[in-house]
Order: sequence, then C-alpha cells, then structure tokens
Amino acid sequence: MSAQGVAVLLSWLSCCGWAVWRYSTNSPNYLIFSTRSTIKLEYEGTLFSEWSVPATCSVKNKSSPKTELRCSSPGIQTIRPLVIGPDTEEERNLSVDSSHICFLWYLKVINFFHNLTQVIVVWIYDPENADPEELLWTAQEPSLNSIVLTKQLATLGQKPGIYTTLKRKTYLPQDKMENGTWRIVVPMTLDDMLKEIKGNQVAFQDCFTADFLFVLAFPLMTVSEIPGFLPISSPRGSQLMAAWTACVPSFVVVVADMETFQTNDSFHSWTTVRVPPNILTDDERHNVSDVSLSRDGIFFLINGVLYIKSFTEFKRLGVSENLPNSGIIGITTRKWCWINYLLKGKTRSRVATWTKNEVYLGYDFLKFVKIMTTEKLKTFLNIPSAATLTIHNVEYPGHPLELALFLSYCTTCMVNKTIYLVIYNEDTEDCVNQNFALDVPIDSFLTPHFIFTALPGLVLWDKYRIYYFYHNFTETGVLQTPTEFGNLSRLAHNSIIHDIFIDYYGNILAKMENNIMFYFKINIKDAVKLHSWANSTVKSLILLSTSTQIYFIYVFENATVQSQEYPLKLETQSVNFYIQENCPYMAFHNNVFSVFHFLDKGENLSFWAQIVYAENLGLYVIVESYGPNILQEIQKVHYEVALGYCTKTTTVTFFQNVNYEAVDDYFKLQDENTGLRLVQFRPSEYARACPTALKVFQIAVGCDSSKYIVVKGFNKKDCLQHDFFYIIEKSYLRNQSSKNLRVKYNWKKYGCPLRLDFGEMFHPLIELHNGNGYIEDVEVNFIVWEIHGRNDYSFNNTMKKSGCLNEAQTWKSMTKLNQNLPLEEAWGPEFLQ
Repeated sequence: MSAQGVAVLLSWLSCCGWAVWRYSTNSPNYLIFSTRSTIKLEYEGTLFSEWSVPATCSVKNKSSPKTELRCSSPGIQTIRPLVIGPDTEEERNLSVDSSHICFLWYLKVINFFHNLTQVIVVWIYDPENADPEELLWTAQEPSLNSIVLTKQLATLGQKPGIYTTLKRKTYLPQDKMENGTWRIVVPMTLDDMLKEIKGNQVAFQDCFTADFLFVLAFPLMTVSEIPGFLPISSPRGSQLMAAWTACVPSFVVVVADMETFQTNDSFHSWTTVRVPPNILTDDERHNVSDVSLSRDGIFFLINGVLYIKSFTEFKRLGVSENLPNSGIIGITTRKWCWINYLLKGKTRSRVATWTKNEVYLGYDFLKFVKIMTTEKLKTFLNIPSAATLTIHNVEYPGHPLELALFLSYCTTCMVNKTIYLVIYNEDTEDCVNQNFALDVPIDSFLTPHFIFTALPGLVLWDKYRIYYFYHNFTETGVLQTPTEFGNLSRLAHNSIIHDIFIDYYGNILAKMENNIMFYFKINIKDAVKLHSWANSTVKSLILLSTSTQIYFIYVFENATVQSQEYPLKLETQSVNFYIQENCPYMAFHNNVFSVFHFLDKGENLSFWAQIVYAENLGLYVIVESYGPNILQEIQKVHYEVALGYCTKTTTVTFFQNVNYEAVDDYFKLQDENTGLRLVQFRPSEYARACPTALKVFQIAVGCDSSKYIVVKGFNKKDCLQHDFFYIIEKSYLRNQSSKNLRVKYNWKKYGCPLRLDFGEMFHPLIELHNGNGYIEDVEVNFIVWEIHGRNDYSFNNTMKKSGCLNEAQTWKSMTKLNQNLPLEEAWGPEFLQ
C-alpha cells in the first residue's frame, strides 16, 4: 500500500483497542522487499517512544510513529517499537533480500464488448520512483519517470508478453511502443483467466523486471445503485461476511451490519447494494444471515427465506422456483476454481441450499432441484426412524462434481450429538458415507472448509477449536497450539473464531473476531500465533486478490471500505525465526504445467515429481488419486546422491487397458470407463516452513469435446467463396428420384473444395485438431458416405484381395439392416462384430 493509502487507513484504525504496528513498501504485494526498498513503519497507539532497529538499518525519524526504514545489508532485521511504561511491544524479524529485481510491470485493462476483447496497456515502473497514481494502481498513463525507464529498457531489448497458464497461449504486442507503453490484445475469457506478464532478461543498472502473475476474466458488472433504495445488512454488531465467485476473485460482495458492499475490480473501488422499499420490513432488511453469489445475482438469506438481487429486480424465492417458502438455514457456492471438468451429459450446480431436512441444488436461471431428504438419508445410513437426523451444514469439497452433507445425529439430544458426513456426486447421483464421526456438544455449530487436495480433506471449526481431517479422513484431531490444548479463544483474549482462510498454496489462516490470527498449513496438525496486524475493534475479512495475494478488507462505522495487503510470507518468516522450524526438503519440483488433462482411448499420460533433501532423511514423493477406479498406473523411481544431497524422482504413467472389440454394448462399456480422477503429488514429510504443499490436477478419462476431425487439404482461406451449385443426375440417386438434384455447396461448413486430377483415386486423410490446431493423423478405420443419396461410387479393392476370411460389414448391408436410422447412425462402433 502507498504512503498516502496507509495514512488514510491509520486514521481510521486508530480508535481504540490494543496497540499494533505494521510495515509496508511501495511495491504491490511486497513483491520487492530488499535493500533497495523504502520500508514504511507505522505504530498505532498512544505510548510510543521510539523505534529500535539494528545498526545495519537507518530510520528517517526515530521518534515518529510513522517513519521510513532502509536496511543496507540483507538478512534478518529485528525491528521493535519502544513504548513508555513497563510493557513491551512485540518485535518482528523482517527478512530483507539483496535481490536484483527492482522494476515491476504496470498494466491497465480496456474492455471492448463489441468484439469481446481486452486491450492490456503495459509499461514498466520503478516503485521507488513512481507517481502516487501508479502506487495506488489508478494511473491511466505512465509517469514521466516510467516513460523514460520503459523506453530505456525497450532500447536494450525488453518486450513484454502475456502467457496464459491453462491453455498455454501467448499474446505479444501488435504494434510498436506508443508513449512509453505496449498494447497487447487478448480475448475476453472465462476458461483461461490466469495470466502472467513476462519479459526478456534485460538489465538496466543491474536491475531486472519481475514477472507478474494476475487473474483477468470476463468483466462482471456490479448491481447498479438506484436512488431511493434502502440498505440491506446483517444484524447490528455482527461480524463481516463475504461471497465471491471462485473463478473470478475480483468480484466480491461484503455484508456488514450497516450496508452491503460490492467490488468488481479486486478491492480498488466499492459501491453499495441496496434493495427497493416496501418489499422487506426494516427488521428484515437488517437481518441477513448468509450471502452467496451466482450468475443470476446475489442471494440473501433472511429469516429462513431466500431472496435474490439481480440487475433487474429484487425478489423472494419460493415454490415457483421449487424452493420452500421458509425454513432455509444456509446457502453455499464452490470455494475452489475448476474451470474444466468432465461431466457426463448433465449440468453442474451453481449453488446449494438446505433446510433441516432437505437439500437443493441451484442451476442457472434460478432453477432448483431437491436432491436429498433426511428420510432418504436415514434409510441409506440404516438409522432408526425414532432417532433425530438433521442437515447440520453443506459445503462443496475440492472435487468439482461433489457436494458434502454434514448430518447431525442424536437420540435423546440432551447433551451431545454426532456429526456424520455423506458425499453426493452430481455426475453419478450416488451418495457415499465417509469414515467420519465427530461427537460435539448439542449446541455446537460447526463450519467446514475443504482444503485444495485430491483426496478429500477439510478443517472444521466451532467458536473455540479447529478440527482437522486429512488424507481422506484417515488423519483426524484437534489442531494443537503451544499452550491451552488447541483452545484458540484462550490464546486470543477470549475472542472466538470468526473465519478460516485457505489458499491454493496450502496456507491456512484462522482469524478471530478481535483480528488475532493463527497460522498453519494443510496436513499440519499444530498452529502458531502470528503478530498482531489490525486493531482489535475493527471489523475485517481476509480475501484473495486477482494477483493471488492476501488482502485484509476493513469496514468502518462510517460505512467506508478499505483494503490492505497482508505480507503472509514475511509474517510467517518472522514468527518462524523464533521457532526455528525448517522445511525437511530443499526443493520439490514437477512437470505438471496444467491442472486439467484428457486421457483418450489408446493414450497414456506421464508425469514426474522430484524431491531434493539432505542425505539420510529418507524422503520420497507420494502419488495419490481419488475418483472412479478406471485408470491403471505404473510408477518408477530414480535415485541420485551427490555432495550430501539426495534427489529422488518419481515418474508415474496413467493409462487404460480396456478392450472395446466385439463387446455386447460398446457405449455402456465406454460410459463405465469414463470419468474424472483427481491426482496429487506431495512430499512424504512437510512443515509450515515449506513453500509448496502439493500439486493437484485432474485427469478426465474420455473424449475431449474440444477435439474434432478434418480432411487433410481442406481449408477456409485459400479460395474466393461464392454461390456454387452442382447437379447430381437422377439416375445416380439412391432413392430413384424423378428429377435431378441441385445441391448448394456449404462453404462455411466444408471450406474450400479440394482440387484433384479426374483420373486419380481419392483416399481421404483424416487429421485430429483442437483449438490450438493440428494434433495427429487419425490412423484407424473410418466410414465415408455421401450425404445427398448418390450411389455411383466404386471401390478399388475387394474383401478377398484385402485378406478377409469372411464377408465383412458393408455400407449396403448396414444401411439395409438399419434402414430406420439416419445415415450417420446406420454404421458405427456399436455394430462391430
């Protein structure tokens, strides 16, 4: 955050509560935190005396609560504010780098809806010499310093490119540099949003430009603010709640106890969401208990009733949408973004909502379907009818096609209840009872959050403790702390748990209502307390930005919203300096460059993962998968030792070994061997100090719908398209027509006609293509038929000459056998003998 932004934020934060201190730099997301950086220190409190810094660092004004720090030497720098009185403030151990990264990419996006493209205006800036607008990311054009710097680096050979992570596409500037900027045109997309700006390895004064990872999706519009509409909010004194679209983190809705706010530009600007008068009472307008987002709009849960606020209306949902008119206790959407997935002939739900006894899935255009009742679940789980079984909570797991149902079971229901877990698959519509049972007090309410892993795993929390369930629920327990046996409330001045934040890298933050935070990672069973960052009385949330960085969102009593970057890596390094916890391995690499892979018939997929560790530790790579048992795999391990370090590389190959020849039901066998399987690579040992937890990806076994076949030689560019007709004489038509057939050639469908010598035999060569172009030749047998009914074709070989021992199927015999079917269905793999 810039100095100007920090000053505004501090004026809001300095109301009451305990003293805290923070730091910031001019580079966004603390990308540059080095000996070249100006580190801004801010103390929030009334007892400040002066800053205590090491001799290798200098402070601009030692006695000012807000000042600037520079460190001339890299390493751990211990910083602490000294205060008046016997108390002491906590110190931080800041890790200052000696990096040669000095410059950053700046981008401005211009949307063109008429052709669904986005122009990304790119230049280079030095955060230590940038204009305030550039530091706030509100600049519409580069500053004079940035123009000079960009032109200088361009002269040395610098040129940016935008590289997408999912589809592996590259976009380069189309024109020459203009006014110190490059312009790159990219298509608006929802399935290739993760992008990275990279340039050439060009240095200026020994300084390089850092690559920049960001999310750029199809722009979503916010709901308009209409004069005369009224605020909608949670009850007075409530904590903040938020909703966002998993694949579009730039669009967020935050519900506070005085207003509801929305942003579509990753926290840079906020507007209110209000509702028309005379639909809700004043009490109802200020009693939102849950909020969720979908393509249809913003869902609000108020007094057991679901409402939706769209671009055009605000209305109550009920029986007309196949929902109950009352009694709804929750609504949720997916937390993890899977843009691609394999779903066999169905539509994936957008939201899930539930009552105590029923679960509904919601689809586009406000279509809801009831999928489960507690009566069905009692039968499925063999629970006596006299026992009490209710829906406790519902959440989407990490698997893109599943839904988790948390069930509350009790008999007398006086003291304790047992929480069970059933996972419902939207593709197969099957339920699977999990090895999961948790006994809790009868009045406990548990909130789940699944972690980003292939095997099901989650954290579950009440007001005081966090329960972990790892590795398909085989490792379970209460998250431990150095003292108080895992009771986070006792370590946080008796505050209770507000929310749990989990990112794609395995980081987990537990935020208390008073903004104290605890940190751990997936598959880790204990947590550490982090330094205080925000005042105890300010209401806040933790969210993920489009640059995949963690932000605090603050909402103040004057209905103002402010965002602030949170340096999780620096904060955990500071805490770990005292703990001295080390990562057991030196490096963990793999060649999984995409999170989604197709495996078609006759193909195989190979991946490798490599771990480097100190000799005698005995680490290894674990390969795990989850889903239908439709794949076989072979693993090979290569092991090397050199200079006291071990390198162990595991290669795994996935394939199918299904024989589709001469089967009774070809399509049934194909369907049984089609599905989605999640795979993960992870090290055998792990710690909070490790940078990456694991690598998760999908293997979709089946036909890739993006693939298509073309006849080699045909194209749609090398000819002049015009109205072209040809005549088929009636004597050549199969149906013995009384007149000739006049056919119009379809240029759009077939492309340019292929020119051939009249005397040459034509043998079509079939190629397989996808959105990126040619893949391979199709080397299997295929059938060609004439779609207009002519029958004057001849063959250049016979069955006997081809070596057939018996008469094979022919076009004539198959069309006669299946004369009730269309020509394109008369002969296919299902008829093979």
